[in-house]
Amino acid sequence: VRETWPRTTKVYCHPSKDWPDEPDIVERVRVRSCVRRGAAIDLVLDRGRENRSQFVFARARGRDVIFWQSARTTRQARPNVAVPTTRASGQVLEILVDSHERYGWRFTAQQATTRRQALPAGDYAVERDGRIVAAVERKSLADLVSTMTSGKLRYLLAALADVPRAALVVEDRYSAIFKVTFTRPAVVAEGLAEAQVRFPHVPIVFAETRPLAQEWTYRFLGAALAHDRDHDAADTLAALLPTAGPVPPAPSTAAEIRAWAVANGYAIAPKGRIPHDIAAAFDAAHSTGG
Repeated sequence: VRETWPRTTKVYCHPSKDWPDEPDIVERVRVRSCVRRGAAIDLVLDRGRENRSQFVFARARGRDVIFWQSARTTRQARPNVAVPTTRASGQVLEILVDSHERYGWRFTAQQATTRRQALPAGDYAVERDGRIVAAVERKSLADLVSTMTSGKLRYLLAALADVPRAALVVEDRYSAIFKVTFTRPAVVAEGLAEAQVRFPHVPIVFAETRPLAQEWTYRFLGAALAHDRDHDAADTLAALLPTAGPVPPAPSTAAEIRAWAVANGYAIAPKGRIPHDIAAAFDAAHSTGG
């Protein structure tokens, strides 16, 4: 490894069959969070600078590879998927349309096919291996307000929250709720805010127009399907990696050695280097549990 942090370029991580019994510890930093998201592992360290990075499982020249990268070295990781142009995440989608959906989107301007069937949540969805991986509920502004004031919005969002990826898309702009005349706009705004706080993983998206709402849904469903495939591909690669052994304890600090020396009757200066004989005595005492 040329660097201890991906500052100027991605760091290639070579897969190893065996975890060494005594790994070479280059640096120790506390970890604030380490979360797997699809084909990437987002790592946040507990320090002010150079604290956010990710390990990406990908394929290069026909083989599985792992890269360590930061925001400086890449704009956005897109592992295991083609760069989207006109297609959603490089694929032709089969979009499931709820059998109860009336006057719905046809996706004629997108590279997608549709199939009607009863959906457990949402009006549009994509599936993989018979499993719903993403769903979108479509609402006009009037329908959204009616659903919210009748108390049904909470149950609708609860059903969407059970889907791995879900969203509610409105065929209007947010400013339109303040032009509503059949109920107080403040009630609508407050209700939407409360609903979003209660269900933070189900975004409520105001897409401005019906065509834009359809386009957003098409892209969202395509990205969700690609993400699900990435996750499985990364699972396959991760299963081949060795299990890391325990990390050896960090070496004792000079302050700890001085405190031990004073407690055990050794004469030691409050500052400066630790004498060799005291360091050796400290190591001998702790290697025998003393």
